[in-house]
Amino acid sequence: MGVPVRYGMNPHQSATVTGGPAILGGEPSLINYLDALNAYALVREADEAGGLPAAASFKHVSPAGAALSGSVDDVAVETWRTPGVAADSLISAYVRARDADPKSSFGDVVALSRPVDAETADFLRTVICDAVIAPGYEEGAVDVLRAKKGGRFLIFEGGSDWRPPVRERREVLGAVIEQDRDAADLAAALPAGALDDAHRRDALLGMATARYTQSNSVVLVRDGAAVGIGAGQQNRVDCVRLAGAKARVWWLRRHPFVRELPTPEGMRRQDRLNWQIRFAGAEMTRSQQVEFAGLFGDEAAARYADPAWREEWAAKLDDVTLVSDGFLPFRDNVDHAAEFGVSAIVEPGGSTRSDEVAAAASEHGITRVETGLRLFHH
Repeated sequence: MGVPVRYGMNPHQSATVTGGPAILGGEPSLINYLDALNAYALVREADEAGGLPAAASFKHVSPAGAALSGSVDDVAVETWRTPGVAADSLISAYVRARDADPKSSFGDVVALSRPVDAETADFLRTVICDAVIAPGYEEGAVDVLRAKKGGRFLIFEGGSDWRPPVRERREVLGAVIEQDRDAADLAAALPAGALDDAHRRDALLGMATARYTQSNSVVLVRDGAAVGIGAGQQNRVDCVRLAGAKARVWWLRRHPFVRELPTPEGMRRQDRLNWQIRFAGAEMTRSQQVEFAGLFGDEAAARYADPAWREEWAAKLDDVTLVSDGFLPFRDNVDHAAEFGVSAIVEPGGSTRSDEVAAAASEHGITRVETGLRLFHH
């Protein structure tokens, strides 16, 4: 017998859920469940493959960011006000995941691969997120989180021994569909010796992320963090371009011009961050440019109109690993990837034009690895 949830896909739809993770706080909707379950599967696989705490920031059944624990750079420290975060900590994984695409992560579902400690719970209390799922919670962490959003914050407990069933079943418009769960061994699919240890770790994180991203999808990973995810596109090259655009904005946010933008009195953190993203990516409408000049001054407005500094800085982005959930059908995917600092491509292979794709990778000095493993997710 299903348990009623707050609502289904939309507020005018009723819904029930049978099974699933324990609910320790809040009242979830159907989409909250879908985000939490997919995100939790992602971080558990990423942790197992990388051997480090993993985190994901999920929105609308695709990750906005995913990362393993690691060093939190100065820009992320400034943005999220997290000085002194240890590189091996759970909180570092989530800060790195959220910082990849913070515009999309606003109001996300947080997934963590290790039990939530006091430091992580205290950080989650300060950011705009709707839910968290983790295998457990250390003493006092649930109480901290239950106080968030007036008690409406969603707290899921996945359990440390959680394992999804070997068969999946869904009903779509009257048709009942059943299949084996995608449990292919990611590490086994990645040929041994094809990449060094650091790039292999990035590739495995990218593969785990692609497995739980709406297809078509492309994931760009750098230093243990997915810094650009192109999800749900109808063609492969748009996935590459979207992932690359997000990675480029992440990188441009590290330019001194972006970091030095002042904080107008009374401006909230997310509002300033949104202005930084618009400024970095040259994403403003004409009316926003007028507002920007009034908030940040004529010098900043002049810099916004000058593309030279962006191109110079963007050219320094390097050492990026691209993972594609399906084969790359044409060389234009590789040509675009090269403009976003990609040095390694991991894809299933098998296109009728794979020879052209391989030749393009060789021309750009990109290592290309075929896995033979497609990772579509719908």
